Amino acid sequence: MDLSFTPEQEAFRAKVQQFLRDNLPAGWGTPGFRPPGTGTLAFLKDWQRRLYTGGFLGMAWPKEFGGQGASQIEMAIFNEELARVRAPAPLNVLGLTMAAPTIITYGTDEQKARYLRKILSCDEIWCQGFSEPDSGSDVAAARTRAELQGDVFVVNGQKVWTTLGHLADWCMLLVRTDPDAPKHRGLSYLLVDMKSPGITVKPLRQMTGESEFNEMFFEDVRVPRQNLLGAMNDGWRVATTTLMNERGTAALASVMRYRIVYDEIVDLARTTMRNGAPATQDPVVRQQLAQFFVELEMMRFTAYRTFSRILKGGNPGPEGSISKLAWSELNQRLQEFVMALEGPASQLMKGSPHAVQGGRWQHHFLRSRANTIEGGTSEIQRNIIAERVLGLPRAR
Repeated sequence: MDLSFTPEQEAFRAKVQQFLRDNLPAGWGTPGFRPPGTGTLAFLKDWQRRLYTGGFLGMAWPKEFGGQGASQIEMAIFNEELARVRAPAPLNVLGLTMAAPTIITYGTDEQKARYLRKILSCDEIWCQGFSEPDSGSDVAAARTRAELQGDVFVVNGQKVWTTLGHLADWCMLLVRTDPDAPKHRGLSYLLVDMKSPGITVKPLRQMTGESEFNEMFFEDVRVPRQNLLGAMNDGWRVATTTLMNERGTAALASVMRYRIVYDEIVDLARTTMRNGAPATQDPVVRQQLAQFFVELEMMRFTAYRTFSRILKGGNPGPEGSISKLAWSELNQRLQEFVMALEGPASQLMKGSPHAVQGGRWQHHFLRSRANTIEGGTSEIQRNIIAERVLGLPRAR
């Protein structure tokens, strides 16, 4: 595979870089910079709309759906440049990367016309209702029921770990419509209006103090049959498309993000003293930094392999589980390394005048614990790799 970019693609990269310079607040990305209002919902909606009007969202979508008809290469370049300057991700990221590709693949003409443009413009925010308290990453074990009564599904059950559930207008909801079928069958995929009577959303407080995730309760929620995506009882196949897009399309951007984190850790090691000398002179520290670099390169070439598959006309495959497993576990080791590097100062949180770099690494360390749970646990990813990539027999 030729990993170089054409002059036209490099010109597009320059266009993206100019857009980011013109539209991000002055000083964005510099250490300690916190422009007022950047964490607000209004700011994030405005940011996505700027990306949309700039022509940088849905780039590889067909033009009739509001896309640009661009190539996957241009989309990858854009994601990489966004990560390079740590620009905010689009607020409606689940709609853009998961709901929309699934609707494009399985939706009726009416569904495509109804939902896709509003996903791009951030007029409607989406969440994903897959995980449940008794099944977690075993998505096919979902027990939330949907009973078809005439032209309406009546939904009862509970979902958990729902990102953006407290902000969402719509939900990709996986439900069981045939309780007597094997667990990978008898599932259906519904598009649910979050303003429907009977839905209760409760934020879950994390150890970082944030509440990104939610639990959702469905009590006799009525969903029109026209909101069924794909065929009845074929929801597992539809959900697989959603999951493969979640793990496959942003791999290059993930590599860029963690390469930036790695470079910052190297800088921290250079300014941290150990035994009277910079920590980077310690052979154990140097060996660990070298190991991290090797793993980042492995991630980069794995991302290229996934990207190559997409360019050849395929969908993201189960190889995306390799990338998810790699970045989630690598980030935890990176953060643990920083805590060891800081020594006793690792116990000082944001607000302490003696905290290293304002205590920001402590927040990253705590947040990283979720990495091997969200988006599918490491155990589930290893099962996918074993069974669907390596072709090993399933455990009995």
